[in-house]
Amino acid sequence: MKVTFPHMGNAWIVIQTLFESLNVEVVVPPFNSKRTLNLGTKLSPESACLPLKLNLGNYLEAANAGADTIVITGGIGPCRFGYYGEVERQILRDAGYNYEVVTLEPPDGSLAGLAKRIRFLAGRKNSWAKILKAMRFAYLKSVALDRVEDLIHAARPRLPHPLHTEKLYESAKQRLAQTMTEKGVQDTVRWVQETIQERQEGLNSMAEGINKPLRIGIVGEIYTILDPFSSVGIEEELGRLGVEVDRSIYLSGWVGSHIFRGIAPGYRSIRSYPRHAKPFLPHFVGGHGLETVGATVKFAREGYDGIIQVFPLSCMPEIVAASVLPKVQETYKIPIMTLIVDEHTGHAGIQTRLEAYVDLLERPRLLRESIQTREGVLGVGG
Repeated sequence: MKVTFPHMGNAWIVIQTLFESLNVEVVVPPFNSKRTLNLGTKLSPESACLPLKLNLGNYLEAANAGADTIVITGGIGPCRFGYYGEVERQILRDAGYNYEVVTLEPPDGSLAGLAKRIRFLAGRKNSWAKILKAMRFAYLKSVALDRVEDLIHAARPRLPHPLHTEKLYESAKQRLAQTMTEKGVQDTVRWVQETIQERQEGLNSMAEGINKPLRIGIVGEIYTILDPFSSVGIEEELGRLGVEVDRSIYLSGWVGSHIFRGIAPGYRSIRSYPRHAKPFLPHFVGGHGLETVGATVKFAREGYDGIIQVFPLSCMPEIVAASVLPKVQETYKIPIMTLIVDEHTGHAGIQTRLEAYVDLLERPRLLRESIQTREGVLGVGG
């Protein structure tokens, strides 16, 4: 058995670690690219959302490396993600790919079905003690990855050389992918933190004081906000524009809520979002629509300068959330922009919209600084 899976941001590091810890052969598909999307689009229904098309592209590329088993998580409620496992199985078989598809989802709230699927993937040679140990270590890596991402989000608008920051980020991910000890995981996070601190200390203190970046919260459908190819790299782009970003969902927070049912909350737990969303959206709408609204309210209350919602074309839960967000915008007086992505979305168009949005958010600050300068001059003259 050679296991593969769909790419979703940095999740490949966690999944690869899990299977390698259990001595299960794993095929990591090539990173998402235009080729991946083109391959998947050829097999997908025209109305299918972007993640499904990328998933199929991942599987086709992995098949060339000998993969024969797909592992994917499931979903519930009015969101098509819950059908991905079966729909993708049928599409692939019709195209001549006889993949075994294993969907990891606790059926009807019971862990028995989930345990059976995990046992199938791990094989009889691994004891439950070893399986649980491997799951715990993979989960610790997911938390570490999220901490590194958070550090990079804060560093991008504050450090002078964007290329150096991105190299640091890539090096950290490679270190986390390769280390198989908890000490190695902890050392990597510490190394990133210390490297950023050293670079910040080397900056001119006056320039550092002036640089107070805008803060923008990224909300939306989980796949598109975790996967930089799907979101056309908006986090990196905003960082280069001098913006500090934060996300509504981090990988470990989603795993802790979705897979472990809150037993392990993860980094940046998403469990408080329904409470924040309740005045605007009091019920579950599928996917992460409820979390999108709740996170937007939370970011607004925390004084963020703006919110960007990102989701794939035709995503039903996010369409519902998008219809509610204008009420949040009116209540908290916070500018909210919506970006809808599909296979035709281009980097240039997204870049132009982001630049215009950041300029819009900068205007109140520039106006305040102008008024303060005039008042200072008048005070001196008086």
